[in-house]
Amino acid sequence: MSAQSSTGIQTLLEAEKEAQAIVTKARAYRTQKLKDARTEAIKEIEAYKSAKEAEFKKFEGEHSSSNSKAEEEANASVQSELIAIKEAAVKAKDKVVAQLIEAIATPKPTLHINSQ
Repeated sequence: MSAQSSTGIQTLLEAEKEAQAIVTKARAYRTQKLKDARTEAIKEIEAYKSAKEAEFKKFEGEHSSSNSKAEEEANASVQSELIAIKEAAVKAKDKVVAQLIEAIATPKPTLHINSQ
């Protein structure tokens, strides 16, 4: 019986080693699949990112010219307004100076609000 049980034990040990080899192989396969999936996902993300960047550059190129036109129009408008303000200041300068001198030279005594 000892030879028979020894053969049975030997068979069980061989089956256990075979099962362990199968499990190790399956783990390695799973690990490789995860690495491959991760690499593929990174490639897809980079492709998507570069496509979106190209789309943005195209959009920016199309719309930047309209922005520069609007900026030029705004600058022209500001310059014309500044010229108008300077002309008004030159025209009213003598009148404003005269009013200031009159206000300073002719005092008008009044009581302060709190003293009443």
